[in-house]
Amino acid sequence: MMERKHLMVFDTTLRDGEQSPGCSMNLREKLEVARQLEKLNVDVIEAGFAIASPGDFEAVRAVAETIRNARVASLARAVPQDIDRAYEAVRAAEAPRIHTFIATSDIHIEYKLKSTREQVLERAVAMVKYAKSLLSDVQFSAEDATRSQPEYLYEIFEAVIQAGATVINVPDTVGYTTPDEYYQLIDGIRRNVPSIDKATIAVHCHNDLGMAVANTLAAVKAGATQLECTINGIGERAGNAAMEEIVMAINTRQDQFPAKTRIETTQLYPASRLVSQVTGMKVQRNKAVVGENAFAHESGIHQHGVLANKSTYEIMTPESVGVATNQLVLGKHSGRHAFEDRLKDLGYRLEKQSLDSVFEEFKVLADKKKVIYDRDLEALVQEKTMRMEEHYRLKQFVINCGNQMTATATVRLINGKGEMEEVSTGSGPIYASFGAIDKLVGMTFDLEDYSLQAITEGEDAQGEALVQIRKEDGRQYHGSGISTDVIEASIKAYLNAINRMISDVREEGA
Repeated sequence: MMERKHLMVFDTTLRDGEQSPGCSMNLREKLEVARQLEKLNVDVIEAGFAIASPGDFEAVRAVAETIRNARVASLARAVPQDIDRAYEAVRAAEAPRIHTFIATSDIHIEYKLKSTREQVLERAVAMVKYAKSLLSDVQFSAEDATRSQPEYLYEIFEAVIQAGATVINVPDTVGYTTPDEYYQLIDGIRRNVPSIDKATIAVHCHNDLGMAVANTLAAVKAGATQLECTINGIGERAGNAAMEEIVMAINTRQDQFPAKTRIETTQLYPASRLVSQVTGMKVQRNKAVVGENAFAHESGIHQHGVLANKSTYEIMTPESVGVATNQLVLGKHSGRHAFEDRLKDLGYRLEKQSLDSVFEEFKVLADKKKVIYDRDLEALVQEKTMRMEEHYRLKQFVINCGNQMTATATVRLINGKGEMEEVSTGSGPIYASFGAIDKLVGMTFDLEDYSLQAITEGEDAQGEALVQIRKEDGRQYHGSGISTDVIEASIKAYLNAINRMISDVREEGA
């Protein structure tokens, strides 16, 4: 039997994923995601781009100081200042890595770098040597590799390996390549770089043409052993290769990929939900592996087959990726012990203070709903444990509306100075509520996005609202809120986005 080779999973949710428009995370959220990535057993966490801002530097440093069971990397351009900043940020990690990059395609060299191939090669070697003088683990990326001349890539990769690079990365930066082309490129590098056995071959694929996962899997067949990806495939433009899809493809098709990863697959769905919550990026219902419809069977013939034998239409089980079955679990008479046991079954280990807080919210919810499902519990945990500092908190609201009248909203908030109340009108109850909040906080925002969905089935289901607002300076903030009342959920989401904005402004001014 062929031995299965080990594939390293390099997660860049906190760096490339956060570069999605509107997907910024604060320090607390980044640490929460990093801890979840550690639960997933990822090999490398790219924590950020340390020189990008003071906030990015602090986030990378905090992740490096927190994570013990994965390598922690920071991105750095091939310039000394970037490398110094990256080193300072990751040096406290159990296993730190500097990830430096420079463009190698002719179009980037000429128009972006205004340089030559010779100068780029010289700079790459010098900066890898410099990074190596600081840390033993140095990754080099050839930006826009798939539009670079292969012979030039062979030359620059050989040179940086000789300079000390432990990983060479072949990014499809603009999502341009196809699986066959990418296979040939990776295979060519493996065959034509004399020192390639001294370095790991990494791949980083973007999804502009919808082929990021397919290209990554083609690279595995060609000999790549480090796969760069993000949770839910978030990232710049159309996103990155999705970790959950790569990992489950390898697990499910061992006949095609005689390889293995360290990923704890039962943590994939919780990771997906967490990233969706903190970024405000909703996962599409038909998303592979972690979408709501991934294990749903509506067609009569499909249902019959699944009931007879799950493997007729399910190539992997919901349990294998951590999807909890949507069953009745608890009610208003359930005790704390049963509640805590169920949370443990769902993979949550909360500190006493957090557990007390979530249990109180559970009791409130149990008075409003006849039955409470696993997804309700997950939503409660995520809302309570990831809640922003509440500079403004909802006290109460009153809505007066109908299809033949202008909606009027009276909203009362609590802040550090006490209670305050405002009234506003609008074309609907939510629009009017948001207008009243704008008056109370003394600012006006553009509502960039708003969505509402039921967390579970039933007339008494909780609604989850997601909003994205934009300030006058163009900066965007997202927020989420849950409630059995969809207007309350919407108000909570709007306040959550505003509280996030206030926290960010105060952190920057600190």
